[in-house]
Amino acid sequence: GDARVRGQTGVLSERRGSYPFIDFRLLNNTTLSGEIGTKKKVKRLLSFQRYFHASRLLRGIVPQASLYLLDEDYLGQARVRRVARSPFLLITFQRVESNTCSFLLLGNSLVTLLCHLFNVHGLIHHFQLDMVTLHRFLVMVQEDYHSQNPYHNAVHAADVTQAMHCYLREPKLANFLTPSDVMLGLLAAAAHDVDHPGVNQPFLIKTKHHLASLYQNVSVLENHHWRSTIGMLRESRLLAHLPKEVTQDIEQQLGSLILATDINRQNEFLVRLKSHLDNQDLRLEDAQDRHFMLQIALKCADICNPCRLWDLSKQWSERVCEEFYRQGQPLRTRQSPFTPALQAFWFMTYIVEPLFERWAQFTGDTPLSENMLNHLRRNKAKWRSLLHKQHSSSRSNDRSGQVTGSQEQTLNEEETP
Repeated sequence: GDARVRGQTGVLSERRGSYPFIDFRLLNNTTLSGEIGTKKKVKRLLSFQRYFHASRLLRGIVPQASLYLLDEDYLGQARVRRVARSPFLLITFQRVESNTCSFLLLGNSLVTLLCHLFNVHGLIHHFQLDMVTLHRFLVMVQEDYHSQNPYHNAVHAADVTQAMHCYLREPKLANFLTPSDVMLGLLAAAAHDVDHPGVNQPFLIKTKHHLASLYQNVSVLENHHWRSTIGMLRESRLLAHLPKEVTQDIEQQLGSLILATDINRQNEFLVRLKSHLDNQDLRLEDAQDRHFMLQIALKCADICNPCRLWDLSKQWSERVCEEFYRQGQPLRTRQSPFTPALQAFWFMTYIVEPLFERWAQFTGDTPLSENMLNHLRRNKAKWRSLLHKQHSSSRSNDRSGQVTGSQEQTLNEEETP
């Protein structure tokens, strides 16, 4: 009937808040079913976001309710049925206010979307997943995103997940995917930036952050996202009913997918994809080739914002710039020629466009790929127009030639055949 099942994020019933040191002790002494004493103790360091919630509670500030109801998610799922028919509209589910996102779906968009997609793809039945446990895991993932981040937040995660779903349905890829491939793709998309601190790798290295030391300055954030995801999988026991070797393989493949989103490895993947396409030697019957294309699909989903409609694309660009501002990287100074418009134009020209052109070559110019490239080129033209206006304005105001010279050089390079 209308029974309301609570998705518990802790091990005790009716808990709406928690203290870190208490939680850690409880997790080491109590199973999710309430039995005392576990054979395998859960040891997961609390994330940035969990410390944030705990600190607010300790200051006497009551955090937003972290108790979600499955039947409310079912209502929300009615609103995400268009994710396949109308791609690139996910952010319209959100109401954007200032620099924060106020969710229309009860603050639960990522959870609602993933529950819907797991059902659509038959993953719940295939892997015999417990719905309450799945819901608990997804809530953990969603809550470990930092809502105060302008860009790397749960909205971005849901956005990437929806795009990944669209790419997994492209016939060239979909005809060969196994249920394991689909689940890996969706999980990696949902958790690929989990617990992102809102700063980039160079910042962590420069400030000698403990994560940089832990991962030896290599794919620092991506390694942290992966390890955090594995911790939540184990803590929630979502896959505990599967054979150990299966769960270990899932964890390793999740790591391979999430690590592929490191932008510093962009050229590595692009060169390899170009080689496969030029030689026509992709064999999607082979698990390794399928996994490689899942990596490419996730990379595309992660940076697909420039391929959306102009209003959405521009909003995402502004959010990225806002995070850079907060990090302490001035974008509008005489010392830095990279204005937000120039940064967006440069990113689209040298990072996004080459990847999506190869993706379209792989998919065979499907309607989705053609639409994405058309949006990309129109958006690029609008950024170019804005740059020309800024260039003209800076000349008329007799500003420093360093900024205008850099912009002019970038535009000239782009327009050179």
